[in-house]
Amino acid sequence: MESFEQLVDQYEPMLHKIMNSLHLYKNHDEFYQHSLIALWEASQRFDPNKGNFTNYAYTYIKGCLLMELKKSHQDHERNAHLDEQFWDLVEDSYSDDPLQKEILLSYCETLTPNQKKWLLYTVCDQLSIKEIAELEKVSLSAVKSWRSGAREKVKKLVRD
Repeated sequence: MESFEQLVDQYEPMLHKIMNSLHLYKNHDEFYQHSLIALWEASQRFDPNKGNFTNYAYTYIKGCLLMELKKSHQDHERNAHLDEQFWDLVEDSYSDDPLQKEILLSYCETLTPNQKKWLLYTVCDQLSIKEIAELEKVSLSAVKSWRSGAREKVKKLVRD
């Protein structure tokens, strides 16, 4: 059998014809890639004693694309594919809880004021160490020391 590049050149119109017959207009490049893979698999599996390669390749490629289309449809049905606009509109469920700070602080009575700041900024506001340092106008090492002290005290409370 000839090289795969020659096969692709020879059967490319057939690949596009199959894709058009299946009305594959979304994810065109992805399905074209699947059709190339199917063509390669068909060339590997083909037995010349059983018939014509063109008929075999057409049937094999169309079957593979139908299976991929089915998988894609099932994936779309089973999973929620939300766009970025959705995530911009969704409210943070934790931000509406007025008691969150009080509950969190009730477990941290032994922390220093700076350690409490680190804890609240990290848990409630989800800020990084760098952001906390900029907000509080202190060095990164200062915020890191708040963090290590708070972690040690919280671990001690949990162990006891």
